[in-house]
Amino acid sequence: MSTITPTDGRAVAGLLVTIDYQAQPNFYYCGPAATRMALSALGWQLPQDEVAQRLGTTQAGTDSALDITRVLNELTGDAYRTTEIPDTTAKPDEVHQLREDTRHALAQGRAVVANVRGTTVDTDGTPHSYEGGHYLTLVGYRPQDDLLRVADPAAPKREYWMAVPKVANWIAERGYSS
Repeated sequence: MSTITPTDGRAVAGLLVTIDYQAQPNFYYCGPAATRMALSALGWQLPQDEVAQRLGTTQAGTDSALDITRVLNELTGDAYRTTEIPDTTAKPDEVHQLREDTRHALAQGRAVVANVRGTTVDTDGTPHSYEGGHYLTLVGYRPQDDLLRVADPAAPKREYWMAVPKVANWIAERGYSS
């Protein structure tokens, strides 16, 4: 378990993996950028173009979390699996599953890649809107606040905290690789 030091200086127990953050270089590389960040937590330093090629990313984007899981497993073994949240809103058991899957992955030093759609607000009150869909990387969990640390390849502030239920509802109708 890592120690997370928030901006106010107090140390809290939580899980956090170190990644090499890279922004996406164009409007359709969120999948390669998010996958590359997850791979960097495991020591892989691949160019986004190579990740995009492996994912089959086109100007239409990356098809699904299934592609992300396939590439993560091809490169790192078979630790990753895809979980889908099929309805428009995450059910309580799906929120719980996301929390547990993320905690488990982070405890093993692995980041989670999530496919999100819609608009939501982080803990600082900043809105994040991806109506056409977007991939991002979950790199930390703070249990006392039930928050996930999001590394977003399209966000100006790069990383932000968001409540687990909000992230689960953002993933709704999509899936994640953990």
